[in-house]
Amino acid sequence: MAQTGADHKAHTPFLSRPGVRRLVPFVLISAIGLVFIFENRESVEIRLLIPLVTMPMWGALLIAWALGILACAFTLRRRSKRHSRRPDGRTDLRK
Repeated sequence: MAQTGADHKAHTPFLSRPGVRRLVPFVLISAIGLVFIFENRESVEIRLLIPLVTMPMWGALLIAWALGILACAFTLRRRSKRHSRRPDGRTDLRK
């Protein structure tokens, strides 16, 4: 008896699923980054183009981390839209 797509998906181990395999490194790197950020609690002076700001180091690191996540999300979303597939399976590069 042949397996249907739903039966096959139900028997796939959780860690073998492609979505989970892409998410695990992101979660691990984010957790390590957040531990590093919140361990650095001393105040530092930071120049923001013109003004000199005194703020906790964890705040500056958290802002930089969030900006990096936003840049990554923006880049991945643009890349997936750019590489849309045509019905015959070839990539449409005319966009």
